[in-house]
Amino acid sequence: MTDAFIDIPGVRNFRDAGGIGALRRGVLYRSGSFHTLTEEGARRLEALGLRTVFDLRSAYELEAWPDQRHGLDHGALNLPSLPPHPRNGDRPWPEDQAALYPFMAETAGPSIAAVVRRLATPDTLAAVVHCAVGKDRTGVTIAVLQSLLGASEAEITADFLLSNVGLGLDKGPIPYFDETGTERLSRPVGAELLASSLAWIHDRHGTVPDYLRHHGTTDAELDAVRAHLSD
Repeated sequence: MTDAFIDIPGVRNFRDAGGIGALRRGVLYRSGSFHTLTEEGARRLEALGLRTVFDLRSAYELEAWPDQRHGLDHGALNLPSLPPHPRNGDRPWPEDQAALYPFMAETAGPSIAAVVRRLATPDTLAAVVHCAVGKDRTGVTIAVLQSLLGASEAEITADFLLSNVGLGLDKGPIPYFDETGTERLSRPVGAELLASSLAWIHDRHGTVPDYLRHHGTTDAELDAVRAHLSD
């Protein structure tokens, strides 16, 4: 599946989310943020037919690291997956990965449903979903979309784990400075993390469509997304 990666200068971990289940290639991408996007990167995004960017980061992250456009005229929606980030640097979400993933499944429902509703409308594709590095928040959001398009959990997990390669985490954690200037560790993802998010959804809502319906998505919108994104 490493052929899903696309070189977009200035954007980390950019790859096609399609090619599994009924989700076709060339309509939905996933990545890290565009805050270091180069002019050449922008031209390559334009060649992909980019029309919509879903940014899952907090308002604080957007202020610190705004996406660059270099003349691109795509629509941009900020749909934070997690609770608001206070300015004191304390994160209102778990630092521990094992606790973070079920927490994201719980808090990201409105954000994911909003992504689905937009994807149900005409002229939205091609679209990119991104957070800071395209690993955790993006990972859960894309997993829900891939599941909606009929991908198996094994296929979804294999795509999810590609972020370790895309971010150089396949050799272990990497230190970085976050948007507050605090030094942290970026940790590799494991299959058990995504499984805990999906288990939270299934335990409380039964199915991914029911999870989305709980957050206001209609059957007509679910059908439209399947039609727009499928082969």
